[in-house]
Amino acid sequence: MRKTIFISHATPEDNEFTIWLASKLELMGYKVWIDKKGLLGGEKFWEEIDSVIRNLTIKFLLVYSGNIFVKDEHNRPIGGKLKDGVSKEYSFAESIGKKEKLKDFIIPLNIDSADYNLFIGLDRSNQISFSENWAKGLIQLEKKLVKDEIPKGSAETTEFGNWYQTEFLQFETITSKNELYYSNWWEIEKLPEYFYLYEFDKKEQATIIKKQKNAYPISQISNYLSSFNKYLEFQYQIEGIDYSLKPKKSYEIKITDVLVGFESSKFPSHRDTENHFKVLLKETFHQIMKQRGMFWYEIANKKLAYYYTTQNLPTKKVTFDFLFKDKNKVKPKKKNLIGKHLDLGLWHYAVSVKPTLSPFLGYSLKNHICFTNDGINVWKKEVKGKSETDKDKIHTHRRRKGKTFFNEEWRDLFLAFINGLKKDEIISINLSNTFTLIMPNYPISYWANFGYYDPKDKTRQGLLNTYEDEIKEAEND
Repeated sequence: MRKTIFISHATPEDNEFTIWLASKLELMGYKVWIDKKGLLGGEKFWEEIDSVIRNLTIKFLLVYSGNIFVKDEHNRPIGGKLKDGVSKEYSFAESIGKKEKLKDFIIPLNIDSADYNLFIGLDRSNQISFSENWAKGLIQLEKKLVKDEIPKGSAETTEFGNWYQTEFLQFETITSKNELYYSNWWEIEKLPEYFYLYEFDKKEQATIIKKQKNAYPISQISNYLSSFNKYLEFQYQIEGIDYSLKPKKSYEIKITDVLVGFESSKFPSHRDTENHFKVLLKETFHQIMKQRGMFWYEIANKKLAYYYTTQNLPTKKVTFDFLFKDKNKVKPKKKNLIGKHLDLGLWHYAVSVKPTLSPFLGYSLKNHICFTNDGINVWKKEVKGKSETDKDKIHTHRRRKGKTFFNEEWRDLFLAFINGLKKDEIISINLSNTFTLIMPNYPISYWANFGYYDPKDKTRQGLLNTYEDEIKEAEND
């Protein structure tokens, strides 16, 4: 019975996409065949390929890119001249599809916006585009497989998953050794004893006060403002005339009560104080970024990702030290947080933030990469006459750039990002007229009695990344 999805691709150029796709399809329950020997650098086993396509394959997925073609002296694809291995697989699949009268047997997956008619017959196939966003392409492919009633099995234990773990990855990557690990947790070591919640009659009133220039962080949820400053000013100006707008109620909230928990049947409940406190912490982080002259752009779920620009980091790099190193023997390390990306502009390392109350008080930071033309503003596109962030283009190039970064690279970028926030050797912000928050120069770190050696073959690292955030974002578009 035909129930296998055969994936044909250029080796090794398109290995990353092929392994990602195979893992996704198998997790959905489909039976997938890829050239495992080719992925490991071995010779193709043509008898097996013939048998799988001839007898088992229900869909033949062609990973369509410039990499499946022979290149000219300028490294450009030569139209109509497929690489030998891909040509054999495609031609045989085409003959089997015709012989067995298999409808839409061949499905090209365009992963780099290559022209649709670079060889005879391709223009008759409906291509699925993965070039801008892999997650969106996967959603379209799944719809096609469901429509064509491609059978599924169990996704609990897969042949592909077992092969990836036991053969594709190198052995003995985890070993016994004493190693220092840096987390992505940035801890707040000390805060004021209280924060304050101010209630206004209307949301618009709270917004007017929030928009005034304030010396200290102020956050807003609906008609409520929060601040660490007990003596918040409620003045505003209209056409040069000063006005005063007082809240109808104010609440003094003990921060330890928020962290430990308390019972209350009236406002503000423990859940209320948690929500307002987290938003205030997020606003505090935002103000730290503003003080340092950061720019930001909106990612999934309306979160903001912050990045250095060529204005606030003209050298494009930051010097930093590791913890517990012998400073007499080891020089400080320099790391570029901005760099050239192809001929398209500049890449920037960026972070997004999530306030955390447990198991520690502080921030959980997440790595990102964004791109600019001018070193300041992220890539934009015009949509219905309005300029907005080109998330699809950034997504595509983030994957291309990010696949060259591995564990040590991300660690160093993260440490450099935090170190670059220092002014006079400290990272601080005034929360009120009586309290200054001082953030640590390093994230939370810990020692472990085991370590991990990255495989020397960088193409074998991280290829099964699930990209769950990206898929959820694509599904919500």
